[in-house]
Parts: sequence; structure tokens; C-alpha cells
Amino acid sequence: MIELANRLQTVEEYYFSKKLREVALLMANGKPIINLGIGSPDLNPPQKVIDTLGESFKHPKANQYQSYQGLPELREAIVSFYRDQYDVYVSPSTEVLPLMGSKEGIMHISMAFLNPGDQVLIPNPGYPTYTSVTNLVGAEPVFYDLTESSNWLIDIEALEEQDLSKVKMMWVNYPHMPTGTNASDAFFTRLIAFAKRHTILIINDNPYSFVLNKEPKSMLQIAGAKEVCLELNSLSKTFNMSGWRVGMVLGRAEYINAILKVKSNMDSGMLFGIQKAAIQALNCSKLWYVSLNQVYEERRQLIWKLADTLNCTYNKNASGMFVWAKLPPFIKSEEFVDLLLKENNIFIAPGTVFGSNGEGYVRFSLCASTEIIEEALARI
Repeated sequence: MIELANRLQTVEEYYFSKKLREVALLMANGKPIINLGIGSPDLNPPQKVIDTLGESFKHPKANQYQSYQGLPELREAIVSFYRDQYDVYVSPSTEVLPLMGSKEGIMHISMAFLNPGDQVLIPNPGYPTYTSVTNLVGAEPVFYDLTESSNWLIDIEALEEQDLSKVKMMWVNYPHMPTGTNASDAFFTRLIAFAKRHTILIINDNPYSFVLNKEPKSMLQIAGAKEVCLELNSLSKTFNMSGWRVGMVLGRAEYINAILKVKSNMDSGMLFGIQKAAIQALNCSKLWYVSLNQVYEERRQLIWKLADTLNCTYNKNASGMFVWAKLPPFIKSEEFVDLLLKENNIFIAPGTVFGSNGEGYVRFSLCASTEIIEEALARI
């Protein structure tokens, strides 16, 4: 056996990768498992997106290598999307870079900016990939607490009291996953001022802003944000294209160029047809967002009933495609999830997947039909 790289000692296999194997094994053995744990949209993308993908293969360059920067018309579509939806203006030639999903961007950004020993501020609870990628590039995760008492918003004053001399980067995610909390313009303004004071690059990971959210926001809306801020976004949740792997990063030209240096050595461009289909998605009318959220709102009402039945509490003002729910006192998240899987054949995500501050919470996904959620409710 050849010795493995030391960096693998800093990470473990992704929780959902392991847990879904367990769920698949149970299903293979005849268990009627209902999966309410994963945020993988079960709805179809817009029909014109699917049609465009099919038509694209008639193009003579459909199967060739594509530009590392993406098609010019895709970059234009991203720029128009940000202008129309967020009132953010960026240059299509220098301030936007299409990605094969925003998860790829987390790695590319980290490789472009972090050296061994650099520190990275990471939310607790938050997306586990921020931590694993930080470890893989040899940097040091420094967790900042998000708590229900502060409505899962960053306590900037508490951060100011820490030694930030080695902090180079900070991951931010609003609307927040897993809690669904939104941030205001005033909060973003204070956060950007904090980053400028300490010369910290903030990356706002923003894939959930159009799901059950009345006021989609971008951190790049704030004056001066480009100096210290990048923003990741994705078509996965907004347009039900998670498996298509289409994301983007926007920000200052010098930062985008640094990320491109990494990306251009890691892949050979995105499939032509997927880029063409992504353009169609980004040009969808407001009717798309209305119809999408009608479906999610109906599902969320049922998930709230399910949470009530399990004696959980939750915030009805949260956004995104999850319901973050607090368990009754003294109940452990993973024990509760395992019991629900064993006794009722229902899988939900334990809050501890997202950090120690997730203890005592669980996350329900809205990525299941009303019929499936009603069946889960009947089982409970």
C-alpha cells in the first residue's frame, strides 16, 4: 500500500457521502426510506433550458474544449442577471468567472489566496466544505460562533476582540445554510468595514437567495465591496440544475484573474451545451421564480407540521430550501436522527454536520414532493 498524502489526515469523508451509502443499503434491503436530508432539487429545470441543451449538440463546436473563462455570452448573461436581480454592475470581461459549480470555486479561491499557516474565519454552523478545503490547502480554520440568540448573524464586535493578525479570508453565507437567516444591507456594510480594517478577503456564498426569499441580496450591492469581497453563486438551487454543475464567482478583476490561474490548470472548460442552457436559465422571467416558490411554500407548510409533530421549534421567517428546527431540550441531534431513521424510515440531517453549534438542531429538506412529505407525517 502506497502511503497517502498527509493532507488526507486533516479531512474525513463528507458526512452525506457516508450516510447516503447507509440509506442506500437500507433501501436495497427493502426499507421504504424517505430522504428529507439532502438539498438536491427534485424539480426539473425550465423546459427551455432542457431543450437548449439538446439542440446544442447540433453545433459544430459542441464537443470541443471550451474557454476556461466560459462563453462570452454566458458571462454577459451572468452580468445581466446580477444587474437585473441584485442591482450589481460588473464587467463581463474581467469581473466574472463561470465555474463548474460553486463548490469548485471554494477550492479554487482557497488555492489562489491561502498559504500554509494563514487563518480562515469559518461559520459555526456552516457548510462543512469551507473547513475541509481550508485544511486541504494547509491553512488553519478559525470558527466564529453563530447562535440562535443573535439570530445566526455574525457578532462582529466579538471578532474584533480576537487576534486577527493571521486571518486572510472569511467565509460568509447569507441567506445562511443551514438556518435560513437573511442579512440586511446595514449588516453587510458593517461586515465590509470590518474586512477593510483587518485586510480580510470575504467570500459570500450566495446560492439560496431566490428560494422563499422576498428580498434577494448580494454583498456586492454595498459600496466598496469589491475591494475586499468576492461572491459565489450557483444555478443549482435557483433553477433546479444541481447536477449540471454551473456556478460563478464575481468580484474585483485582480481577484478573478488569480482564481483563473488556478482554474485553468484544473479543468478544460465547461461543456458547450451546458453553457448555452445556463444562458437560457439566467434569462428566465419573474414567473419562473413565482412558480418555483409556490411549490416550495406548499412543501414548507407540511414540513412545519412535521416539525410540530416532532415537538421541534423553528423560525417561519427563514429563507432557503430547508427548515432548521430546534429539538426539545436534552436531545442529541445525531441520536434523534438515527432513531427517526430506525423507527420511521425517515432520514433528516443532524445539526452537528454543520458544526458544534448545530447540536440540538436538525435540518429538514424541502426537496421532496408533498405526497412524500405527507407520508412522512403519517408515519410520525
